[in-house]
Amino acid sequence: MFIATANLILPSTTTGSFPRPRWYDVSMWGRPLDTCMLDIRFREKFQDALAVVISDQERAGLDILSHGDFHVDEDLAGRAWHHYPLQRWSGFEGDYLQPEETTAPWLHYPPGTLLNEIYTGWRWPHVVDKIEYRPLDYPKVWRIAQAKTRKPLKFGTCCSQVMALFLDIHTPKYKDKRQVIWDMAEAMNKELLLLRDAGCRCIQIEEPTFHFMANTYGKDHEEVKFMVDAFNREVQGLDDVELWIHTCWGNPNMQRVMENTSYANSIEIYLERCRGDVWTLEMKDRNQADLNLFEPFKHDLKKKICIGAVSHRALQADRPEDVAAEIRKALKYIPAEKLIISNDCGFGRQGCNREIAFYKASALAQGCNIVRRELGLPTTYVPAADPRLQIDVVPGR
Repeated sequence: MFIATANLILPSTTTGSFPRPRWYDVSMWGRPLDTCMLDIRFREKFQDALAVVISDQERAGLDILSHGDFHVDEDLAGRAWHHYPLQRWSGFEGDYLQPEETTAPWLHYPPGTLLNEIYTGWRWPHVVDKIEYRPLDYPKVWRIAQAKTRKPLKFGTCCSQVMALFLDIHTPKYKDKRQVIWDMAEAMNKELLLLRDAGCRCIQIEEPTFHFMANTYGKDHEEVKFMVDAFNREVQGLDDVELWIHTCWGNPNMQRVMENTSYANSIEIYLERCRGDVWTLEMKDRNQADLNLFEPFKHDLKKKICIGAVSHRALQADRPEDVAAEIRKALKYIPAEKLIISNDCGFGRQGCNREIAFYKASALAQGCNIVRRELGLPTTYVPAADPRLQIDVVPGR
């Protein structure tokens, strides 16, 4: 169901995470949000930080906003993106280095590389008991954020199956990882239904593992089929929500984690076999590879396609003209009414600085406006590009 994007042609957005203001130096570290909000310093900084990140996106001219993932901890290379639910659901214990023998086959890196430091620096809980749902406070985070804007706010969360990559079983209550993934999918589904009930109508599930696994095992492998079933269970009952599926090829400290980044083995899975309304793809950092894969689906796309038109890895702030050029390439294969423009992945998770993130975001909005004008479509007002509102020079003085 299209809700946030229902009446928008070529809308602009970002994936989710944004760099924090320097003064926003608090994290929850596993505590309930209600407990943290009793601390008046946390309460003020958390709410003000959400106001700032939403205001920045509105000034950049984006059509669909995010809360910047400001509920997750500020930790090494964005581990908390995976770790936030694991800190709160029952059945987990401790912080341990994952042994090499249980690490996913595509996550091994040699000493002397940044990815080796990240993946040997991260620690994960063990599965020590039956996994059971405990509140993640997503409805409260969404309410605080949505109250600060009249534009639609997209709420994103890490998919359960990608969290499971880092978990080792230390209990006889689970025979294999599949049972762990299924229980986590059911736990996340409870939180997503509460988020829907609170009023959120645009929810993004981030990084199901189909594209990783299809490239590793083949798209018809039993493990891939199970992951599709687990994903569909995770989003069950969200038929009245605009459901986004975000995919990329890694973003710990801005890093790509795989070399084989083709969507050829997974395009049919994402378009046809899994629930959802919008599929987001990392494209800019891959020179728009795989755009031609959409040719056979061009006239029968059931999902909208959100392409990355700026990279979260490159520090050069893109120009609006650059973004417009990427959109024109995509329009050869994807109809304008089915196309959404974003960054490849979030700007946060120990990523770029706020100013670069802001101007990349604004380039997305301005680039969309360039192409909209070419197509005779309405544009979105971009305060950042208004000559009357420049910070240091006002024309006519």
